[in-house]
This record gives sequence, structure tokens and C-alpha cells, in this order.
Amino acid sequence: MRRQSAAVVGTGFIGPIHVEGLRRAGVRVAGVLGSTPDKSRQMAERLDVPRAYDSFAEVLTDANVQAVHLATPNRLHFEQASQALRAGKHVLCEKPLAMTPAESAELVRLAKETKRAAGVNYNIRYYPLCREAAERMRDGSIGALYHVAGSYVQDWLFYPTDFNWRVLAEEGGELRAVADIGTHWLDLIQFITGLHVEAVFADLNTVLPVRQRPRGGVETFSGKLGTARETDSVAIHTDDYGSILLRFQGGARGVLWVSQVTAGRKNCLCFEIAGSKQALAWNSEAPNELWIGHRDRANESLLRDPALLSEEARRYTAYPGGHNEGFADTFKQCFRAFYDAIAAGAWDASDAYPTFEDGHREIVLCDAILRSAREERWVKLQEISA
Repeated sequence: MRRQSAAVVGTGFIGPIHVEGLRRAGVRVAGVLGSTPDKSRQMAERLDVPRAYDSFAEVLTDANVQAVHLATPNRLHFEQASQALRAGKHVLCEKPLAMTPAESAELVRLAKETKRAAGVNYNIRYYPLCREAAERMRDGSIGALYHVAGSYVQDWLFYPTDFNWRVLAEEGGELRAVADIGTHWLDLIQFITGLHVEAVFADLNTVLPVRQRPRGGVETFSGKLGTARETDSVAIHTDDYGSILLRFQGGARGVLWVSQVTAGRKNCLCFEIAGSKQALAWNSEAPNELWIGHRDRANESLLRDPALLSEEARRYTAYPGGHNEGFADTFKQCFRAFYDAIAAGAWDASDAYPTFEDGHREIVLCDAILRSAREERWVKLQEISA
């Protein structure tokens, strides 16, 4: 079989991580596209990629490219994914999949029509101990789900001088902290529990209503390096913080809070799942340890070791116990799942990788969260129409 090949669109923070993850997954990177031809060439040279594209049209006409990875600003996802599917390319898109439920629903329809693999990069599913948690839920070890609590917290937008395109509603959408990082938590918890959220009650807050935008732009996370530049004051309307009550299928409850303005928290996703038999807790900043809580005997701490994990979790564990796996490894494992499905001809296998259907569900959830915060009430997801 011909070696699979992909193009990466987007050369900011996450694009180069896609390039690295693809290579580690055994997928050839045919080329990269930046926001300008110069950025394309600079990144191609830096990453030793064969081709620097001048336009998205060039990506779509490259016969060497089977799949397109979209690591671009949110507002571009719908149009780029649509064009790539119509051009016969498989698509793996960064979250959120689109800006509105109508857009994401159309992408789901288009993926089915074109019979292309269409995935969303919910990479956090691919930490081995998150897979272990999901397997323990499925095999009954946790018991019936009582409730879930957790957070996703960062500090890279802590100061009024911290700025990125994500803070602008016209670039990233009206939700920011919730859509940018909260969706990772929400996808992960629904994946682990096997239960979808049915209703939400949300409170959102723009902690810093005015930010200083550097003239010339700034890459994601790079503002923390603190280089002084001329700035302009910009009014901000997206959320720095959010807290959300959740109701799941079957009656289980949950709560999530997100923040991008919590000093000292660099990139910390946590969850605690309470079941009728045991509890589980996990922290992304210590990803190789899973806490297991008991009522009538000592609690446990499971260190990631393939010899101690379930068969499902072992599939996504590359190294022996004591050899830590982390953020970059999740991209590799997510991409392997995606390209294995393509190789098997299982482009529509809903359990093989995070699909456009999963991405659409998150867009509907975000829309419900936004409506709930504005109207100060519980909103059922069935109220949201595409």
C-alpha cells in the first residue's frame, strides 16, 4: 500500500505539532501552508517539509495529498473543510469544528456524501490513562455514574497585555475559554462515561474587558515571553472564565469550570468521576497517574504501565512503565487511529476516532452554553437547532 500522505494548513502554535505527530505516526507530510507564502516557506524550511504551498487551492490540487490537517483560526474551518472534502481529501480539523451548529451539521452531511474520513483533533482522549478510565467505565468497575466534576485552567491570558486572535469574537467565535479548552474537557468526559450531556446551566465572565493588542499580531502562548511592543486598546466580549452545571443522560450530574486567567496554571485539565463502586481522578499535568478512590479499603494510585492496563488502554501506550508519555504522544496516537481507519476503509467508523459528529455535538453544546449564560436558565440541547 502507498504510504499515506498529508498536508498541514496553519503554521502557528499547533500546526508544527501536527507535523511532528504525523511523522511519528508514520504519515508522510507532503507540505505546509501558512497565512502567507513567506510563512509557508519559513515553516517548510524549519521543519524540513518538501513543499511550501502558496494557497489553499494548491493544497487541494496536490495529488500527493490524501488528507488535509486544519490548524487554522476557527472562522476558517467550515470553508476549508468543505472545500477539502469536495476535493476528495480526508480531513482532520482542530476544534471547534465550525462557528455555528448549522455549519457543523453541514460538514457532517458533506463528510457522509463524499465518503471521506472526517475527524476532529480531540487528542486528550488519547492519554493512556484516559483510555483506562473509559474502559473501567465500560466494564462496570466504576459502577453507575453519580456525578463528575472538573476543570480546565490556564494562565496564558492572565494580563491585559496578553493577546491572541482567540480573544476576538469575529475570529474565534463568541465563546472563547469554553470553546477553546472547555470543549476538550466536555468531549473527554462524554467519551469516558459514554453519556452525552442533555442540559446545561452556565455562568460566563469576561474578566478583562479591555486588552492591549500588539501591532503586528502574536502567536498563541508566545505573549508570555514578554517582549515589549506598541499596542492598541481593544474591547473584549469573549469569556475569560466560565462555570457550567451539567445534566447527563440517565440523570447523572456534573460541573465544569474553565479559566484562562488563573495564575500559575499553565495547561491543567482535571476530572473526578464518582461512581457507585469507586471514583477516578486524573490531572493532565501529571498524566501518567490515575487516582482510584475506594470507600472500604485503601485508595490506589495507578502509574501508567502497559503491563497493568486494560487491553484497550495498552493499544495507546507506546513505552514501558516509568517512561513517561505526554502531550505530543496524544497527537501521534490520535493520528494513528485516524489513518488506521482510512487504511481499513472504515472512513465512517464512529468509534475509530473523534468524528465530525463529535465535533458537531460540541458546537451544539457550546451554543446551549452561550444561550444559558445569556438567558440565565437551564437550556436543553434539544432546543438548539442546526
